[in-house]
Amino acid sequence: MKAKIIPVTSFAQNCSLIWCEDTMKGCLVDPGGDMDMLMQAVKQEGVTLEKILCTHGHLDHVGAVAEISAQKSLPVEGPHKDDDFWIQGLTEQSAQFGFPPSESFTPTRWLNDGDKVTFGNVTLEVLHCPGHTPGHVVFFENKSRVAIVGDVLFQGSIGRTDFPKGNHDDLINAIKTKLFPLGDDVVFIPGHGPLSTIGDEKRSNPFLR
Repeated sequence: MKAKIIPVTSFAQNCSLIWCEDTMKGCLVDPGGDMDMLMQAVKQEGVTLEKILCTHGHLDHVGAVAEISAQKSLPVEGPHKDDDFWIQGLTEQSAQFGFPPSESFTPTRWLNDGDKVTFGNVTLEVLHCPGHTPGHVVFFENKSRVAIVGDVLFQGSIGRTDFPKGNHDDLINAIKTKLFPLGDDVVFIPGHGPLSTIGDEKRSNPFLR
């Protein structure tokens, strides 16, 4: 699996273009906005999009999902259904943060812990990691040892839990019981900021000591 990170929106959210090197079929993970920029990146890499994946329902991660899905006839997979209230409130989120209007949507497939997501010859494992939002999921590709973690974990920090239905204890539990067992060598792509590894965060992240 190959990955290209494309920061989008004024929040500099890391949208990930991921694809299978054998088939050049891929997905956009968390397309929060700036559709034209994302489509240009897809074209530059020569990727054929198969679907859209969502880690959670916050505006900066899903703001362009409805538009891209409709224009490109792509199915949407994720997040977990517990984030539906966030997705259905996208119009209000857009107004609150001064973003262009975003349409709500219903994913083609809600995801649960232990589910698999496929594109090309790649299979992603789905981990339900609530805390930042109740329906947050993480995508893990074992062969490349890469996890796309959204706003669960960052280099030197963790996701906020002061949003509606956020829960700090749930977040810490998800990090320690779902992400840590993946292995210290796993590189993770966070929703914002630079990449890191699980091992580095176990050793030095002040929020996880």
